Amino acid sequence: MIKDKVVIITGASSGIGKATARLLARQGAKVVLGARREERLTQIVEEIRFDGGQATSRMMDVISPSDNEAIVRLAQDRFGRVDVIFLNAGLMPTSPVSAIKTDEWNEASTSISRVF
Repeated sequence: MIKDKVVIITGASSGIGKATARLLARQGAKVVLGARREERLTQIVEEIRFDGGQATSRMMDVISPSDNEAIVRLAQDRFGRVDVIFLNAGLMPTSPVSAIKTDEWNEASTSISRVF
């Protein structure tokens, strides 16, 4: 069912995003990975390709509208379309709510509202 689907995954450089990228690539999806840590993305893409999968990546920050547009363009240019977008990236301060700085809250809020 996922075979040959083009899937964009944000927050793909570690954790759930990385595991999802590997799993979907093994199942035949063409994965387009985005995250802020470019060196990790490069390594994951190389691993997926070594295992016979199709993958590409772009360093991005989900709070940047131009980065979001660019990763969609990358998927379209490389694979011709986008079938699925997994908005896995997220930012959340780890301090108590009473101690969160305005900038931290704005980043977290933008991360959440980016879906809309």
